[in-house]
Amino acid sequence: MPLNVLVCVKRVPTTGGRITVTADGQDIDTRFLGFTVSPHEECAVEEAVRLIERFGGSTAVLTLGPAQAVEQLQDAMALGIDRGILLETGDEDWDPSATAAAIVEAIRSAEADANAGGEPFDLVLFGNEAADTGDYQVGIRVAQALGRPCVSGVKALEVDADAGTAAARREAPGGWEVFGFPLPAVVTVKEGINLPRFPSLPGRVRARKKEILRVGPARREGGLRKVRLHVPKEQERAVEVLGHGPDAVPRVVEVLQRLGVLS
Repeated sequence: MPLNVLVCVKRVPTTGGRITVTADGQDIDTRFLGFTVSPHEECAVEEAVRLIERFGGSTAVLTLGPAQAVEQLQDAMALGIDRGILLETGDEDWDPSATAAAIVEAIRSAEADANAGGEPFDLVLFGNEAADTGDYQVGIRVAQALGRPCVSGVKALEVDADAGTAAARREAPGGWEVFGFPLPAVVTVKEGINLPRFPSLPGRVRARKKEILRVGPARREGGLRKVRLHVPKEQERAVEVLGHGPDAVPRVVEVLQRLGVLS
């Protein structure tokens, strides 16, 4: 039986980039930053593509963010995702509650759209957490609002499309936790569930021709309110020269004893 899979991603500053905050403490200075999606979400996109390659069906990728987030949708579509959905926002801050509410509304609209067949998504895939805010909750909020089962922190996923069921594994102390659940469902995956592929040049060309639906979501008030951003103080590092040549040996031994390597 073919599947209908939705992947939700988020535009975030490139992992490893040096983060600086604007003078008013309200935003990240993005002038010298590149953008990508979180590593967990890269794996979610790859998992969706693999499922469709195995079972057939259709895929969509959704993001909530500025107009520039089209780049992240096209990156996913270059890997084989069929179409994109952009919940286009302005400069206002979206907390996890507002984000989840907008995604839920978009999912319900897509599933009820007669032109799209009106079919529910068998799986809605999220990354376990975003690389910038690390909220760990948007996928769970979406599942709760839709009334669908949810498994988070997944490192392995097996789907039985004919039976309409799936099994997910996640790491636990000393082994694995295994969950069986019916479809449709929501799953948040962790980096390591697969090895994401790189987009090809023909894939990028095809991605620019694929459909992207733009929606202006209404922001719901009442969630978290940002006061200001603060970059933690970096840990200071220092280098101590213990000596040169054979004269340094006593000092090296002293340091190793202090560290407990030598007794």
